[in-house]
Amino acid sequence: MAASTNTAASPQADEPIIRICDLHKSFGETKVLNGISLDIHKGEVVVVLGPSGSGKSTFLRCLNRLEQPTSGHIFFEGQDICAPKADVNDIRKRMGMVFQQFNLFPHLDAVHNVMLAQEKVLHRSRSEAKEVALKELARVGLAERSDYYPDELSGGQQQRVAIARALSMEPHVMLFDEATSALDPELVRGVLDVMRELATGGMTMVVVTHEMSFARDVADRVIFMEGGVIVEDGTPEQVFEHPKSERTRAFIGQVTG
Repeated sequence: MAASTNTAASPQADEPIIRICDLHKSFGETKVLNGISLDIHKGEVVVVLGPSGSGKSTFLRCLNRLEQPTSGHIFFEGQDICAPKADVNDIRKRMGMVFQQFNLFPHLDAVHNVMLAQEKVLHRSRSEAKEVALKELARVGLAERSDYYPDELSGGQQQRVAIARALSMEPHVMLFDEATSALDPELVRGVLDVMRELATGGMTMVVVTHEMSFARDVADRVIFMEGGVIVEDGTPEQVFEHPKSERTRAFIGQVTG
């Protein structure tokens, strides 16, 4: 695992940055998460795999409280973020999320898309927000595209603007929900390269993806989910080469065969 350069600190150095305890989520009568328990440590890259409908995206959305868990607890930097009085806005400042769709404002150019949340949520001055935005756009390889509007950018470039926007909030953890699935194949590499750079820099990341090469090369741990439960949890070598579950073996064979 790459040494972490992240400045986030949990109450004790050996404590996980995220601890999930018996997490359940139902939509009406439909149970989507069925007792997820997992520790994620600072600087770790955890890749979540599984078939459609296995609960992967719901799991991520519970982590930053876009969905309210039905029961269970999520501790983030020592704070129970499922508690009734938990400050959801503060949680989301520290836990950035990148979605399948880029969700950029079409009437704003790249730099102003990255500036907006800084000004509204962090109350940064316009000049400070712009300085940070330009730095993060350079970080994702778009320094020369800062004045381009979304419809002037490729899908991969738009997704990199979305990543820059999340990074501009200085999150302690980054969540990626199928960040490349809406992209044409030739555009995927640029986004994955940015994610690899973040991992190398020590960013704590939870990544839902179907990009098996990314999981093999970048993950510290690979989680395989099905039916709202964790079926397998191990290193990439363990999960890809020596899966314990027959279901994991079948899934890996299907997506890599």
